[in-house]
Amino acid sequence: MIFTCKNESDLIPAAKELLAAYPDARVFVFYGMMGAGKTTFIKVICAQLGASDIVQSPSFAIINEYRIPGGEFLFHFDFYRIRKIDEVYDIGYEDYLFSGAYCFIEWPEMMESLLPEHTVHVKMEGDGERTIEF
Repeated sequence: MIFTCKNESDLIPAAKELLAAYPDARVFVFYGMMGAGKTTFIKVICAQLGASDIVQSPSFAIINEYRIPGGEFLFHFDFYRIRKIDEVYDIGYEDYLFSGAYCFIEWPEMMESLLPEHTVHVKMEGDGERTIEF
């Protein structure tokens, strides 16, 4: 599926469709250049899942954790600063990716070989008007 989003409100139907298209998926990876809107789109997805926390980029923390209704967690990763696969092992990636919780991963290139089999790949392009493909 491909969506063209001219503004942030256009991200809502794209987020709803992404979640509806993959109801059993829990690991989503987001590809796109800096400024393509990965974090913004993940914020909208988290809102659709009912996260009441303020969703922010985990650029410095690498992982942010949020709660959704029912007490479940969801995890938002930003691997932009990861330079070696050992760093992914060091954060205990398996505990997150195989927990059954939603995991949204920006900049997954370094750890693609570690991704679960049914990972959903989301590609984003543009600055301003964005194209989202999944």
